[in-house]
Amino acid sequence: MNWTIWVLFVGLLWIAQGMKPCKEDGTSNVRNCLLNKKGFVVPDNFNGIISTHLHLNNCIIFLQKDPKDQGKWSQELPQMQTKNGTYLLFISKWHTKKNIQLYVMSGKQCNDTLSRLSDSTNNHCNQSDSMSTFSQNDHCQVRCFHTNTICNESTYAEACSDFSFGSKNNDKYIVNLTATGNVCINCNNPVKKPEKTLEPDDLKNLNITFEIEEGEEVSPAQAAKVMSSMSNLVAALNVSSAELNLGEGVTGILVRETQPEDVDEVSFAYLNPNESINILDSRDGVKAFSRSVTVTKEAFTKSARSNISVAFASVVRFINMAKDEMNSTVLGNEVLAIEMGTEIRNLTDKILISFRNMEYEGFPSCHSWNGEGSRPNWTSDGCWTLTDGQNITCQCSHLTFFAILLTPLHETISSSDLNSLTIITQVGCGLSMFFLGIVLFMHYVMRNTKASKATRILINLVLAMFLLNFSFLVNSPVAKLKNSVGCKIMAALMHYFMLATFTWFAVQAFHLCLQLYMGGKIGIRRYILKVSITSWVLPSVVGIILLIIGKYGEQVIETNDSNEKVSLCWITDSDTHYAVNIGYYVLVFIFTLTTFTIILSWLFCLKRTSVGKMQIGKSGKSGKSIVTILGLCCMLGLTWGFAFFAYGVLRIPAYYIFTVLNSFQGFFLFIYYYSTSHAGEINAGQSNSSSSISTLNTSLGSSRNPYGNMPAKK
Repeated sequence: MNWTIWVLFVGLLWIAQGMKPCKEDGTSNVRNCLLNKKGFVVPDNFNGIISTHLHLNNCIIFLQKDPKDQGKWSQELPQMQTKNGTYLLFISKWHTKKNIQLYVMSGKQCNDTLSRLSDSTNNHCNQSDSMSTFSQNDHCQVRCFHTNTICNESTYAEACSDFSFGSKNNDKYIVNLTATGNVCINCNNPVKKPEKTLEPDDLKNLNITFEIEEGEEVSPAQAAKVMSSMSNLVAALNVSSAELNLGEGVTGILVRETQPEDVDEVSFAYLNPNESINILDSRDGVKAFSRSVTVTKEAFTKSARSNISVAFASVVRFINMAKDEMNSTVLGNEVLAIEMGTEIRNLTDKILISFRNMEYEGFPSCHSWNGEGSRPNWTSDGCWTLTDGQNITCQCSHLTFFAILLTPLHETISSSDLNSLTIITQVGCGLSMFFLGIVLFMHYVMRNTKASKATRILINLVLAMFLLNFSFLVNSPVAKLKNSVGCKIMAALMHYFMLATFTWFAVQAFHLCLQLYMGGKIGIRRYILKVSITSWVLPSVVGIILLIIGKYGEQVIETNDSNEKVSLCWITDSDTHYAVNIGYYVLVFIFTLTTFTIILSWLFCLKRTSVGKMQIGKSGKSGKSIVTILGLCCMLGLTWGFAFFAYGVLRIPAYYIFTVLNSFQGFFLFIYYYSTSHAGEINAGQSNSSSSISTLNTSLGSSRNPYGNMPAKK
């Protein structure tokens, strides 16, 4: 029986049994035909597919030898060519990932062979990486193989350029049906170029624009808008991959997969920022490139399960994007954005972003930005940083904008120092709150309207410091909640209490100077009310303004170990921090240090006078003078000045001194308050000189009980 008669036989059999042919160009029919039925491939002069129920469900595929339009068929349909008298069967990567059993028949009188092979009890095709060749009669030759194993041992061959595959077929495998040895030629190039390049004019037709002048920074807001338009771009494309050229310094790539069950891991890689981005079938090949992004199968699966019409992955590279408010240094000035048309997060098989053989200074740390706001707000949440010499890999559990930030060497500390300083701070702040709480309790238990002005100012300072310590202790737990609104409020509160504390330092110095100048008799009307309004209200105005303009957020303290870091809610703009905090404290420090110097000079002058010797003799021992000086330093906030020495070789020692002194500031104030509240009372009726000395001692708390004139409460 020749081919025409054999085809006629199959056709009559098909009609007799009520069989239906698959559509010639129906991808789903080809897919179902091959996946769910035993496949028979027949070389002929036309293309066609017949689904038959001969004993079992079978799929008969007629392949035209040397078709003119080889790019017409989908990846699911094999192709056939003849070369030097041999039959070459072309299968795609899709076939190699499916366990499809194919019988390729050639010759005449194959109808009986087809009937025998379709019997489920007759299985001549073994699961192996070789081809089975056998003959059911003298005229029909049958070759059988499994598509998922036949090309296991093959490697990519440059000789594939000798064959014609069509415009889409760059992932082919050639099965030589007449060969006896290595029957598979691997023509699946592991590094592929996109099928199409979209220029700015092409994107404008799809209503996707990105306007940027040469040399200008890339607008973060516009970058976020472009990434949100990727779904519309995918819907308008009729190719499986495309290169995106959005403008100066903005390029990308996009791949799509119309069949949800075919989604698989895909990697993107390039040699340098000026090179186009390649598509890689496997992450094994990314080591040959300096930059790579691997989108895992789990991410594709989550994307396919969402309500999007087509599963896709888009990677866009932004060079020279505008920096964040902290003016952070971005490795290579490269920001990578990954978009899949839906929110992807909490991945167990994480997205991989790698930079290899990079020269950089500082400590790298992987960060992401959710695309909200006019400027990036980088966070390390959801990303892990792995470093190996000059290689940096980011493992991220979500999709968004990504960058590797470099922290200068002088701005980081070792993880051991950070842990030690954290423990000292937490313990010290806890003890300070305890002792400051005792001071507040003692004051309000013994409260009386006759309490001195110095005592009232001291109690306000104690209250501000208590709230500052409390807000600092709860700051880190609030930052770990990853609630942006809560973190901003927490940062604003802690900043307010810190500015209030600084202001009360200045008020303490002002009060001491005013007492010395006026001889202890301050005649300003409603003096305490005025200084209280100034000290409590003025910092709140600053805090509210910074909160409105969005200067608060999450701040990360980096260490030499990229995985060891501490998050705090604080000011995210370094310029604002230096201007508002450092600048304000410099003014306060100059004023309080000047006051402290004046007080000490008065003390030394008093020792040289007879009245001073008498007063000092009454005041007790030298130990109390030390307590007085320590208390005075805490009241005036001089211990905060050690932050000025946190540079160079003195940086780490200054951190420890600063942390210890300020953490135990509350304890020193408690000792000072307790000692002064038990001091003796100076009698009135002294001379002007004696009055001045008494005023000084009262201000220092070395001789006067602030509640000495109050009756004891019952």
